[in-house]
Amino acid sequence: MATPEPPPEPVISSISSFEWSSEESVAYEAAIEAINGAVGAYTARINSENRKPAPDEALIAGWREQRGQCARARAELNPSDHTQIAEARRHYAAVARQLMERS
Repeated sequence: MATPEPPPEPVISSISSFEWSSEESVAYEAAIEAINGAVGAYTARINSENRKPAPDEALIAGWREQRGQCARARAELNPSDHTQIAEARRHYAAVARQLMERS
């Protein structure tokens, strides 16, 4: 059986203080949720594979790496960078959709 999943890092620890509008805060939160959706989809894939009698460790390692990239993107998300926020929302929502469609 595979090793248990490490706990995720809290997102709030990476947020620095600044003034922002309601629209900016909603967009940032939506980007975080899109990334979290992708993390959840990768986690579901990993857990599903781990339950198999003979899990494919290469698949699991790849999904863990992709999930790690999501966590890094989430940590690097700049609340004042509107372009980055919009791109993260678009990209990670699409990633989550694709992973859920293939499950």
